[in-house]
Amino acid sequence: MGVTTTMKISLFLSVFAVSILGIYSEVNFPAPCKQFECPVYDVIEDGKDYQIRRYNSSVWVSTPPIQQISIVTATTTGFTSLFNYKKGNNDYKQKIEMTAPVLSEVLPSDGPFIKSSFIVSFNIPKKNQANPPPAKGLQVQKWKNVYAAVRQFGGYVNDKNVVEQAAALKDSINDTKWLSAIQKSHKASNFSVAQYNNPFQLFNRVNEIWILFNLEN
Repeated sequence: MGVTTTMKISLFLSVFAVSILGIYSEVNFPAPCKQFECPVYDVIEDGKDYQIRRYNSSVWVSTPPIQQISIVTATTTGFTSLFNYKKGNNDYKQKIEMTAPVLSEVLPSDGPFIKSSFIVSFNIPKKNQANPPPAKGLQVQKWKNVYAAVRQFGGYVNDKNVVEQAAALKDSINDTKWLSAIQKSHKASNFSVAQYNNPFQLFNRVNEIWILFNLEN
């Protein structure tokens, strides 16, 4: 049995076990980037139930859009490709250190039981950003400074709670000065889910909803 198959089974069993136990939320969130390198950002505003961040220039490797109904399934599929990339399955045969978070961009479908599109990404470590290795079937993306409205939540990500948390974030920023910039940046229903923990960590998990946007000069 290959590594990627083992990882898929382990992820499935972990999510299934937590679903049975009903462990979905945590009260105290740990700092998410103690173990792995994370993209650098500045906090622009700490609002009520949300945070506005400015992410500095960063480099990401991303999958093509994955057509799926479930974010869990799509993220597992994308994670497998990106994990292999970081283990050296790239044009340079270069191993790259693991980073956080695993970022799944959600482009929702127009109705229930219709496949949505998911783009799964890892950020490239700072030491590799000047010359990130390309790889067949993956795309290297260089971000300029970008803003994000962020809401944090605990437990394991599932198809229900990401929708609820995204809706809660949108409610939080609905009457703020950031709303106009967000509406101009992309389709209002789009959002991303950032996951910081490995699937074997049952408690003190950290996830975030990101709504990315640009600010006009």
